[in-house]
Amino acid sequence: MKPMAKVYTALIMLFLFAPIVILLVFSFNASKSLSVFSGGSLYWYRELFRDAETLGAVRNTLLLALCAAAISTVMGTAAALGIQRLRNKAIRAAMDTVTNIPMINPDIITGISLMLMFVFVGRLFGAATSLNFWTMLIAHVTFCLPYVILQVLPKLQQMDRSLPEAAMDLGCTPLRAFIKVEIPEIMPGVITGAIMAFTLSLDDFVISYFTAGNGFQTLPIRIYNMTKKTVTPKMYALSTIIFFTILALLIMTNLLDNPNYAEARRDKAAKRTAALDAAESAHETPRKNRKARRLAFGIGAVLAVGMAIVLVVGAPKKPVLNVYNWGEYISDGSEDSFDVIQGFKDWYLDNYGTEIDVNYTTFSSNEDMYAKISSGAVSYDVIIPSDYMIARMAQEGMLLPLNFDNIPNYEYIGESFRGLYYDPDNVYSVPYTYSFVGVIWDAEQVDEADTGDWDLMWNEKYRGNILQFNNSRDAFGTAFYKLGLDVNSSDPKDWISALNELKQQQPLIKSYVMDEVYNMMESGEAAVAVYYAGDYFTMLDAAADTVDLRFYVPERTNYFVDAMCIPSCCREKELAEAFINYMLEEEAAVANAEYIMYGCPNSLVYESEDYAEEMGEEAMEILYPDLESFAEKYNEFAYRNLDSDMLGYINTLWEELKIN
Repeated sequence: MKPMAKVYTALIMLFLFAPIVILLVFSFNASKSLSVFSGGSLYWYRELFRDAETLGAVRNTLLLALCAAAISTVMGTAAALGIQRLRNKAIRAAMDTVTNIPMINPDIITGISLMLMFVFVGRLFGAATSLNFWTMLIAHVTFCLPYVILQVLPKLQQMDRSLPEAAMDLGCTPLRAFIKVEIPEIMPGVITGAIMAFTLSLDDFVISYFTAGNGFQTLPIRIYNMTKKTVTPKMYALSTIIFFTILALLIMTNLLDNPNYAEARRDKAAKRTAALDAAESAHETPRKNRKARRLAFGIGAVLAVGMAIVLVVGAPKKPVLNVYNWGEYISDGSEDSFDVIQGFKDWYLDNYGTEIDVNYTTFSSNEDMYAKISSGAVSYDVIIPSDYMIARMAQEGMLLPLNFDNIPNYEYIGESFRGLYYDPDNVYSVPYTYSFVGVIWDAEQVDEADTGDWDLMWNEKYRGNILQFNNSRDAFGTAFYKLGLDVNSSDPKDWISALNELKQQQPLIKSYVMDEVYNMMESGEAAVAVYYAGDYFTMLDAAADTVDLRFYVPERTNYFVDAMCIPSCCREKELAEAFINYMLEEEAAVANAEYIMYGCPNSLVYESEDYAEEMGEEAMEILYPDLESFAEKYNEFAYRNLDSDMLGYINTLWEELKIN
């Protein structure tokens, strides 16, 4: 049995640590691929330290974790001491139950509950925005506290209660006995609780997501929002650094829990206490002097903190613009790109003579963005939603009309991108990017004669090698376009027909995917996939030397536009319009188009020879085939906003498909 036990243990360790090893290895990958190793390099570590937004998220995460750990450690230690001294068993049991609630409660319930509470309190006091750094800190302290208590309580129970009593018999006050005798005894539990609180806060996503405000984004939220496009290997580099940091903390925790180490600390604490008590008994004056010094130090600290608060509150504040955009949807200075946000701040200073700050925050879906703004929990000045969401928000009064006198660069928006269904009178939006859905195929696995329409996604020859969208609207869209039906139909019969088509396709599907499509197509793991045109070029760049990827656009397919808007919660409307105007400047617009690799409706971009040369002939042919007919195709094939009953029905059909 011993050999089998060793094999079993080895398999468990392999299962646990193989993903970490792969992550570590690919953090040194020379190429952009997340699946094919192309040689060792420190390139992504260099890129990581040049990515201001990611480093800002790391800074925010560390600041939040340190503050949450410090506060929860102090509060948790005090709470554990109070619980330990309770004599009523019923009250103590009730306290134990209340303490365990944040650990037992699902994170999503805790996150939503806290968000609703913060919004209620914010509205009660008339706050313009209810969520900020402080609300997130309160949330983190809430779920960290129980873990500190659970670490400190056992140490208090193990401690010899006669030690603090003996110290008080020798002349110590209860507070001094606690500091000099009890704290050293329970210190391993306190430190372990602090480390656990720090790591839990560092890693939290769900509760942070619901309690985060504008301008404060943690690393888990930053990585989640990057799923609009592929997560680059610089995140692997960052994860490797974090892994070894956490490993060091765990080793420290194990050392503190070592019985020999704890025994040595107890002996040292007992000797120190006895020596201090003897000295104080013989010399009363030094003891009084120490009290006086401590009092002076406390008063000085309070005054220093008060002065700092006055300076911070009283200091003149710069105008702040709050921008809410998709993750990885703006040129941010990484990989030698132009930093558009910094460019705007410099441009505004040059043109208006005023220094400004920009809080740039990202979301992962239109629905997430809508939920955050409609809740009234946060306030943003510029948002960049998709077409159907713009139509919905305009209908619900959630958008402000634009003053185009402040956006003179709107003249560069092509005529084909004006007057589209989501904003027919060009009142609420300025187009930012556009794209369409097409089919990606591996020329080494797929016969070119089989390409050109939607039938390839249902071709029996490629059974087990086809990737389909893992979201209901896009997946059903492929079936609607194949059948020649109206993708915005409200007739249940049409949706049943599309469902049956997807059921016929299901045995051929390798996987339903979203951002996983990058790795699977770049490595040749799949032969056919449906995805967005701009993202094909990201895959092509990463898989240039490994897989021969191709792309085509079926005649009937989804066209979509993302546009810049100003929500009704905006507090800096003129500054927001200046930002929109700057985004249409040639330098910023070209940089964004090159970075995102989607189509750009700005004539300064698609008429630029430098841009065309940078993108290449294939990209220009795919992204800008016939701009004059774009409006016609868009108005016929774009998704419209369906009513809630229809969306609920679609979700029911989607669940039936996935269960099947």
